[in-house]
Amino acid sequence: MKSIYPDIATLLLELEAELRSLELWEAEPPAPEALASTQPFCVDTLTLPQWLQFVFLPRMSQMVELEHPLPQKCGIAPMAEEYFRGSPLLVVGLTRKLTELDERLERG
Repeated sequence: MKSIYPDIATLLLELEAELRSLELWEAEPPAPEALASTQPFCVDTLTLPQWLQFVFLPRMSQMVELEHPLPQKCGIAPMAEEYFRGSPLLVVGLTRKLTELDERLERG
């Protein structure tokens, strides 16, 4: 069986590239308190693009690098669709990439 890690690593890089191309990538990280949120997706302290950049991508990248067990379900794409409701044309590539990531994790 083919390892999932190279596929996930590629999808994470593509997700970062998509965030950058949409100019949703930030040069400065949020305050440590914002990153310490206990809410799902840090909805009370971060925007979804901030969460992707400063929480999700670093955690997933580390899991891939160390070949730790990956989540079997993330469900990020529906969150992104809701977050970006009203501007779907701008973020279709981003939500597509998140869907690909969700699907690849589910397949294992």
